[in-house]
Amino acid sequence: MKVTAEKNEKVANMIFASIYPLYWNRLEKNGRTREEYHQVLEWFTGFDEEKLQSLIDEEVTFRTFFERAKLHQNADMIKGVVCGYRIEEIEDEFQVYKQCRQMEKLIDELAKGRKMEKILREEKK
Repeated sequence: MKVTAEKNEKVANMIFASIYPLYWNRLEKNGRTREEYHQVLEWFTGFDEEKLQSLIDEEVTFRTFFERAKLHQNADMIKGVVCGYRIEEIEDEFQVYKQCRQMEKLIDELAKGRKMEKILREEKK
């Protein structure tokens, strides 16, 4: 599927605080811990638990969330299909949408029980 400017804007304007508990509920149902959830988010965005909470309290949009994030240097290693979109095929002009899908892919992998060292992608040596 192709991302449109309208779809990118819709996601960019969503409030992170409204999605955060939905991710957590899914992970909790699958036996994952809040520590694991925050470990994945911190790896991807650079935000520790305290910073995440301040962004939630501030009710930032995904656009602002990702503008403030310092994405991990290996974030481009996140590949695959999420919600019918192949992450690596999402065009650069739709950066917020792509970053949101990358984060969802990490959450999916965590929920499905993938090992943390696989989720937190490392360069192959």
